[in-house]
Amino acid sequence: MRTISDLIEEFLKGIIAESHDGVVEVQRSTLAEQFQCVPSQINYVISTRFTIDDGFLIESKRGGGGYIRIQKLLIDSAERLHEILSEIIGDSTSHNTAIMVLDRLLAEEFISEREYKVIRAIIARETFNLGTKEADIIRANIMKISLGIVFSEG
Repeated sequence: MRTISDLIEEFLKGIIAESHDGVVEVQRSTLAEQFQCVPSQINYVISTRFTIDDGFLIESKRGGGGYIRIQKLLIDSAERLHEILSEIIGDSTSHNTAIMVLDRLLAEEFISEREYKVIRAIIARETFNLGTKEADIIRANIMKISLGIVFSEG
């Protein structure tokens, strides 16, 4: 059975898909009324299901005329993909974030199933016998180098 969070997510993704530029602005209170829930439920859905790792940028303005702007990160060039990956991966990245990036790249067919499996194996937690901080730095470097190789061959 679908939850209210699932319904809100589905609704928002639907209006984003219908927009010509992948951007929508919504008001918490209006959505909360529409779904008969509290505004914090809207905040929860947006903060957990519309993350940068999922391919979205969120901008929020609070107050009387406040809104939430949700932007689907459209990847229309190798340069744009590189910018997005650099922002998400940064100088250090957790195992979970790295997997979310790989999952998205696979889903959007930027990498093959084979490339996905190879990179995932290389960045696995078990690969590193280091502290978390050091492993996250090395993982980020491996992600940037391996994805750079994948995209330079494409």
